[in-house]
Amino acid sequence: MKQNLIEGKVSSQLTRLTIPMIWGVFAVIAFNLIDTYFVGQLGTKPLAAMSFTFPVVMTLGSLAMGLGVGASSVIARAIGEGDLQKVRRLTTDSLTLSLLVVALFTLLGLATIDPLFTALGADADVLPLIRSYMQIWYWGMICLVIPMVGNSAIRASGNTAIPSVIMTVAAFVNIALDPVLILGLGGFPRLELAGAAIATVISRATTLVVALWFLNNRLQMLCFNLPKLKVILESWKKILYVGLPAAGTSMVFPISIGVITGLLAGYGTIAVAGFGIASRIESFSQIVLLALSASIGPFVGQNWGAKKYLRVHQALGLSFLFCLFWGVLVTVILAATAPWLASLFNSNPEVIKITATYLVIVPISYAGAGVILIASSTFNALGKPLPSVVMMVTRMVVLYIPLAYLGSQLFGVNGIFAAACISNVAVGLGAYIWNQKTCDIKTVLALEKESVSAGMGQL
Repeated sequence: MKQNLIEGKVSSQLTRLTIPMIWGVFAVIAFNLIDTYFVGQLGTKPLAAMSFTFPVVMTLGSLAMGLGVGASSVIARAIGEGDLQKVRRLTTDSLTLSLLVVALFTLLGLATIDPLFTALGADADVLPLIRSYMQIWYWGMICLVIPMVGNSAIRASGNTAIPSVIMTVAAFVNIALDPVLILGLGGFPRLELAGAAIATVISRATTLVVALWFLNNRLQMLCFNLPKLKVILESWKKILYVGLPAAGTSMVFPISIGVITGLLAGYGTIAVAGFGIASRIESFSQIVLLALSASIGPFVGQNWGAKKYLRVHQALGLSFLFCLFWGVLVTVILAATAPWLASLFNSNPEVIKITATYLVIVPISYAGAGVILIASSTFNALGKPLPSVVMMVTRMVVLYIPLAYLGSQLFGVNGIFAAACISNVAVGLGAYIWNQKTCDIKTVLALEKESVSAGMGQL
């Protein structure tokens, strides 16, 4: 295991990390878009049912992501320190912790499907459809969580290509299975939403096998000796110190989206379906920013662990500039193509109108959303989860939800979409200022000087 991110040109290293991740994130987003496309062929009601599942699926996905962030943070810093045994212990313990979490939430989820989705605004017409999807999805949750944590550990080593390949394999398996299981092509039974869930579980299962094989056989990042319980608990404590706030922070977004979905449900299933399509297209348009934020964490973690503080400062400056450029570019493209993009997923004129309206209003704030992603990844990589929590809670709970409620009263659906735009811009500005105070040039130069002095003192 080598510290492969602490030397070389910063921009080149970030590019090397991000380009494979772009394809990997593309595969994940394509995975979801493909589901939406084929379910959309079933009609507005099944599409609305799937839209109701988004907040719950995203919440539990955020839990897995949080565990992955915690694992990546401690593993990357251990790699930067050059402690291979510590890397193996932390990687193995992050996976066992994930197994316990999966068991708990699978049982809890299966027991609360009807009351939870009723509370989210689902009516009696769509609830059976939701149930047919979520019962299967919960049983396959292990195939979502373990690969996400495993891929985070692989990325912490500085290898973003393999996780991207793993995610791409899953996307291709899903592409092959969706039309067969959802629409009943090739003589298979037409399973509709249940078929979408089965396709998801099978495709995710392939990522589980490949990720574990690579961690063990190629990177030698797993260990199979059973240590004292105290050692395992200490590893879990380190992972959860960053992972729990990161999971909680990530969960705030889908939970808030659940509230927003409830507000939109007051305007009918047409509004919910339009929002669901727009959300998937939005995720697709943010692929590059998501890839960059996934790459900046391992870079910051390894360099901070190796006391290469100036490289961290340089990486953040480049990343924030790119967020601004990408945000402007995507805003122009989506504004010009919004109705056409919406029509690819549904033929209902009202659904198309709502989707297109969202894609004209909200992308104005994508640069701010990108800054939030980069700043959050940086703080988590440094082992400082509190700023990420504050940023997300402020963005979603303090600003988005109250403004969405007010906007819906004054301007209807458009007011809800404008609230998202305002919250992204405001918190994006705050995130930039906070991050710069932590990693400003004076601070990193002082840390560099302190590190050099400490090194000379040991000679």
